[in-house]
Amino acid sequence: MTAAPKLATYADLLATPRDVKAEILAGELVTQPSALFEHSYAQSGVVDGLRGPFDRGRGGPGGWWIVVEVDVQFTDHDVVRPDVVGWRRERLPSPWGKRPIDVVPDWICEVLSPKGVRRDRVVKLELYARHGVPFYWLIDPVAAVLEAFTLERGRWVLAGTYDRSAVARVPPFEAIELVVADLFMPEPPESAEE
Repeated sequence: MTAAPKLATYADLLATPRDVKAEILAGELVTQPSALFEHSYAQSGVVDGLRGPFDRGRGGPGGWWIVVEVDVQFTDHDVVRPDVVGWRRERLPSPWGKRPIDVVPDWICEVLSPKGVRRDRVVKLELYARHGVPFYWLIDPVAAVLEAFTLERGRWVLAGTYDRSAVARVPPFEAIELVVADLFMPEPPESAEE
């Protein structure tokens, strides 16, 4: 008879090297390499587009914390580090010095990477729904597409799919028009040789 595998906890996550992005999904410690340039560019684009109006209240309603890659604990065996995550300040009034944060986020955004597509589209999609995250964005930096989902009665509903040509009011940030092209690297110039 074999012993049941030990489920990873936050202590295991803290034991990983600082330069390794690690998460715990269903008790399994999952590591991933550093992000590709286009991934980081999209992540920065989201923060640039939302932090001013929603975190700082410049040109928008304020009232949010918008941050990148903080540890969010749903259970002892489910701790994620979303690419970008947000909380309404009335639900998380004082985040200073907290790690992990155990308040369910009001919005999560994951930027797809080649080896993480299944994790973001299947595993995390289900995890976030199960714990009641009301809004989830998936950004594909290669296809230059943003998909926005809202949670309705425990199921994800596609609120919209936007490409770089869109200027849209995307839930939960409908108070501003988001220039979707600003999330992505500029398109490469057309080849001069034709």
